[in-house]
Amino acid sequence: MSADFWAGYLSGAAGILIGNPLDLVKTRLQAGSSPSPTLDSATSPLQQSFKGHFDRAGTLVRGATAPILGYGALNAILFVSYNRTLSLLGDSPSAPSNLWRVWLAGSAGGLATFVVSAPTELIKCRAQVWKGNASSWSIARDTWKYEGIRGLYYGGGITSVRDAVGYGFYFWSYEWSKQTFSSPEDTDRQTALKVLLCGGFAGIVTWASIFPLDVVKTRVQTQLSHLPYSLRSEQRGLLHPELEGIPTPQKKRLSTLHVARQAYQSDGAGVFFRGLGICSIRAFVVNAVQWAVYEWMMRLLQQP
Repeated sequence: MSADFWAGYLSGAAGILIGNPLDLVKTRLQAGSSPSPTLDSATSPLQQSFKGHFDRAGTLVRGATAPILGYGALNAILFVSYNRTLSLLGDSPSAPSNLWRVWLAGSAGGLATFVVSAPTELIKCRAQVWKGNASSWSIARDTWKYEGIRGLYYGGGITSVRDAVGYGFYFWSYEWSKQTFSSPEDTDRQTALKVLLCGGFAGIVTWASIFPLDVVKTRVQTQLSHLPYSLRSEQRGLLHPELEGIPTPQKKRLSTLHVARQAYQSDGAGVFFRGLGICSIRAFVVNAVQWAVYEWMMRLLQQP
């Protein structure tokens, strides 16, 4: 395997480990999940929010299994595809000179991740909004059993559009900021600090550019998260507690446009930016770490 494959894999896994708790909050806000724990009146709103989303220690890593396994591979595919595409476009991955080519190569890399991104996102989002004790493995198993490969790629269309646009801006903003703020006179410490800052900036720009798409994607992939498998497989543990014992008929899945229209009609335009604040914080931290790990691993693996 090439150096950029392993550097991408390890940086992706590191980012998920750091960012999963904040990603869980972001996903629940996007999906419209409203935890309702029993709290006394003396508890502050901040504590209520925290306790509502992190009701026990295991919640901190809920839905992390699929991303750690999947996002490492996704990041590896992303960086390999980006580097190869940029080379085919006649530019150097280590020091690109044309930012438009960087955007195109990033977009191509984003599209290439579809095979991993779509099922990983679906399993992660459903695990994060589930009200029972369902694991990533049980959700993946039941999805495969009752819906086949097609079920794992539900919402794949909007996921691929999100990834193509988002990763185009991801690499573009990173290279733009690095070229703008870096200097040949920088010390190793200054270079490392600027990599962190540029990586964090790239994460914020990326999510700001695609957040409405991500909100719709999350709602598309989680629209049946309170119903499906227990009603079809008698695995009552996966059912939303409020629906236990109630013979609810299977809901019809809505299209991406229908989901977006329904979200706008019920909550207004603001719904497409719900969770952007927490997502921006997560994006800065996660992508600062990811780029630092990637750059460090590339230097380490390319040493003679």
